Amino acid sequence: MAERTSYLGWKMDFTHPAGEPSYYEPDSMVWRVSKNPITFAIGGICAVLLEFADPRIRSGVWDHSTYKVDPVGRSQRTGYAASIGTYGPVSGARRVISGVNKMHARVEGDTPDGTHYRALDTALLDWVSATASYGFISAYSRFAAPMTQEEIDTFYKESQALVALYGVKECPASEQDFYAMMMKLEPGFEPHQIVFDFLDIVQNSNKGRSIPGFVRKYIACAAVDILPPAVRERLQLGKEFDLSPVGRLVVKGFAKLADIIPNKQGPAAQACERLGLPRKFLWLNAKKQQALLAERRASADWKASAEYLAEQVPG
Repeated sequence: MAERTSYLGWKMDFTHPAGEPSYYEPDSMVWRVSKNPITFAIGGICAVLLEFADPRIRSGVWDHSTYKVDPVGRSQRTGYAASIGTYGPVSGARRVISGVNKMHARVEGDTPDGTHYRALDTALLDWVSATASYGFISAYSRFAAPMTQEEIDTFYKESQALVALYGVKECPASEQDFYAMMMKLEPGFEPHQIVFDFLDIVQNSNKGRSIPGFVRKYIACAAVDILPPAVRERLQLGKEFDLSPVGRLVVKGFAKLADIIPNKQGPAAQACERLGLPRKFLWLNAKKQQALLAERRASADWKASAEYLAEQVPG
């Protein structure tokens, strides 16, 4: 599938401007985890399920987006926006996030039971941000490479670098913080047909896809597999969504391959080139990565980029 090159009408080239930093360092946990397209997709689906547990977010997404008519395109655009925030130059990330915020400012309405919501409500923004962190790190740790608790918590801490630009006020700094936030919201979680419709779309929509149906089913079940048990129970996602032993082997196989085979045309590889690193940098072993980074960080242009980033970081 061809790589997307624009978002909201803006062209995005992850290789330019040369030397301009991202909000995350090349050796960050965020860069390491987000490079894997298999776990990125699974984590994104899991995040949507966690969001849809809250009736305000579920109504906002379903009633004010193109999920119902263009589910694949909507998911691809959301994933691409996340990639820009992670791997894009700071200037590009700020521009795209500003555009996303302007779109969200127009989203408000009422849930079926009459509860009013606004997409820019702080509580909703906080939960959406938290679900993304949970989904991506949980999928990566479960299916690509087991992570230590310290690595998982580092991922959460690093994720705080960007979310303030979206208006997020409370961002989990650890997995424990995520569960604490979830427990506060859980009494309001509820099952809904939209959750099942969404999973049906994930498994059965053929638009713009070349992935076999049985693999799509495994990916959907993998997303359910990493849901916190309490949320899965609330959503009434029963045994029909269990990930089979064969499915687990298939998902792990694809995820592990994606973690060692470089996608040299993707945003992650292009971002490495922008910073003067080999496109395959993120797929090298840790020792080689650190040697390359030490050499680059000693250069004058890297130091200038670090100073620029320090000026741009929110807060």
